[in-house]
Amino acid sequence: MTMTHISHPEDLVLTGDLSVLDLLYDTAHISMKMDGMSLVWGTNPANGKFFVCTKAAFNKKKIRLCYSDEDVKTHFGHQPEVEEIMKSCLRYLPRTENIYWGDWLGFGGTDTFNQNTLVYSFPEIISQNLVIAPHTQVYVHDQMHNAVCEPLMETFVDTDDVKWVQPSVDRVHQSTNIPKVNTDAIKFLSHKEAEVAKVSINKLIKEGQKVDDASLIEILGCPQLVNLYQFVTEIKLDLMDSLIITDSPSCFLPNGWETTGEGYVFHSENYGSVKLVRREEFAYANFNFGYSS
Repeated sequence: MTMTHISHPEDLVLTGDLSVLDLLYDTAHISMKMDGMSLVWGTNPANGKFFVCTKAAFNKKKIRLCYSDEDVKTHFGHQPEVEEIMKSCLRYLPRTENIYWGDWLGFGGTDTFNQNTLVYSFPEIISQNLVIAPHTQVYVHDQMHNAVCEPLMETFVDTDDVKWVQPSVDRVHQSTNIPKVNTDAIKFLSHKEAEVAKVSINKLIKEGQKVDDASLIEILGCPQLVNLYQFVTEIKLDLMDSLIITDSPSCFLPNGWETTGEGYVFHSENYGSVKLVRREEFAYANFNFGYSS
């Protein structure tokens, strides 16, 4: 299945999914999430043609793969900025037999990029035409909407036309006993209730309110579930503080404060993927200053 949405680890425990604890203490591939416009490109195995698209490439019904400038005009002509980006990607992206998914950060000729919420500053002006942060390899066996997505392990080499942005994320993995949770007193939520709760939590963040025990008890209703939610959040933040980042541009919030970035994708071969985000920092900025790509 396509991995177009990845959950926060603390959200997963709302329904009683405690495998997230095994996940967070497992060995993993960690990649930095870059804050740009989703871009999918590569060769469609169904026809052998090279295409570009946004994450609309994974649509089940409205297929918007672009093989030519004419296709771009047809599918994205109502969005002039996206049309320009897609045409430039068709022109400058190196041809490949694979399919990749990443974030388009901007056109070259500058050292500062602000495609979405965050501002990225590079140490020198980028001379290439395109600046792209690849993050996922896509495997298609029949239709794009049934694609299998896996974290990108390959390191791309810059070309005359494309600057690839792939920050390296490392941590010193220490064997630690996985916490045991007594669930006897916890009233977990149904999947429907959890979705409602996540909307309420996001509303607090959007409004700049603190996500503390008092507000969470009002939303979740069970003090023991609140304790578990906060416990997993603390584990996540401790893990993020332990990460070592190299080859990343400087990153700033809209208010000018420097930050470590949007967050990370934490992928375990055994338990799947979660996203690690400082929600009360980045999510507030994204809700109030960014836009969805």
